[in-house]
Amino acid sequence: MSSGVVNGGISYWYADDGLPAVREPLSGDASADVVIVGGGYTGLWTAYYLKKAAPFLRITLLEQRFCGYGASGRNGGWLYNGIAGRDRYAKLHGRDAAVRLQRAMNDTVAEVVRVARDESIDADVHRGGVLEVARTPAQLARLKAFHAHELAYGEQDRELYGARETAARIRVAGAVGSTWTPHGARVHPVKLVKGLAAAVEALGVVVHESTPVTEIRAGRAVTPYGTVRAPYVLRCTEGFTASLKGQRRTWLPMNSSMIATEPLTDEQWAALGWDGRETLGDMAHAYMYAQRTADGRIALGGRGVPYRFGSRTDHDGRTQEATVEALREILVAFFPALAGVRVAHAWSGVLGVPRDWCATVTLDRSTGLGWAGGYVGSGVATANLAGRTLCDLVRLDSGQAGRTDLTELPWVGHRVRRWEPEPLRWLGVQGMYATYRAADRRETETHSAGSSRLARMADRVAGRH
Repeated sequence: MSSGVVNGGISYWYADDGLPAVREPLSGDASADVVIVGGGYTGLWTAYYLKKAAPFLRITLLEQRFCGYGASGRNGGWLYNGIAGRDRYAKLHGRDAAVRLQRAMNDTVAEVVRVARDESIDADVHRGGVLEVARTPAQLARLKAFHAHELAYGEQDRELYGARETAARIRVAGAVGSTWTPHGARVHPVKLVKGLAAAVEALGVVVHESTPVTEIRAGRAVTPYGTVRAPYVLRCTEGFTASLKGQRRTWLPMNSSMIATEPLTDEQWAALGWDGRETLGDMAHAYMYAQRTADGRIALGGRGVPYRFGSRTDHDGRTQEATVEALREILVAFFPALAGVRVAHAWSGVLGVPRDWCATVTLDRSTGLGWAGGYVGSGVATANLAGRTLCDLVRLDSGQAGRTDLTELPWVGHRVRRWEPEPLRWLGVQGMYATYRAADRRETETHSAGSSRLARMADRVAGRH
């Protein structure tokens, strides 16, 4: 490992803000009106909105380590309006339904910012929007098509920039164009999840940490310390779903890795621009994502080892050295002036990927079992919409409220087939990302304006189209 790099320790965000004091585990059998499995954004938002809407509900939340241990405490801090599966929902339910889903996501960015303000959660929120850049002719063609596609879904406040306008916002080497949406914000993931957990507990939700749930059945969540019985059991485990009994092939735990630099100097920031503090992405097939942190670093991520055989997850975020070097190469390719900047921290985490790459929210009215997830890396905001939707579905089913705009969104009740057994899914994912990286290399070398056929092949294997 490169000298001085802190590797793992969950994430830089925890190194910055400190590990939380762990709450007490479950101490025996218990009962509740609603039991929520998973203390990340999805579970916490669900608990928050349910308790706000119906203060009389007895809600118990069970978390295997501590709230925010998984993707909620390791992500890139992109609070933005992207949602996985929108185009498929347009095909299944019509364009109007998909437009309603997109509008709900646009509104979700503002909703998270509102709650953070109302609950006095200082999560380093900065609403600079999202800037996605193109650095090759093929990327520029995809960017223009993507921009037009977003306009067609009603995002009329999105803007398209050429090379000069892009450089006026942020000086990315070789950038030939970009697209910007105001529906995005930078956040500090750990400050947000800690504040949300505190707000939920203050409302009266019972939170048990260090309590792994080994099995979910109708009416109960089973742990080594006892069973919690409830009419509604909500699975909010996202990338860790494969560890539950019977769920190994439900969602694939895709790995994503990040680095954080040392703080940059004022002179270095002046050379880069980035005064708007937009979250930054690109149009490569194996894409990157980055933010300018509140303490003056660049936190940048991408795919490292995309998947571990048997749906295993990493140990406290430890990351292979080759992945750290690959991410550093992306950093320097984007910002050559930072060639001498030290990488201070590296970490990894998993996100949930369904076989058809569609995020979903479901409540089975015959069993009281519900779940949400499959965000494919867009979970910081999507988890909030999922939490509000699960809240409305429980209240609808229990007779507390009627149908709402959220319960009618097209991702509600969507079912998807399971992933293939091993070794097929390992071979498929490894081959898919190797092909995406090869497609990026070919586009860079050839300067062709068309997307590589390799990427289209990988899309078909992945089930994205």
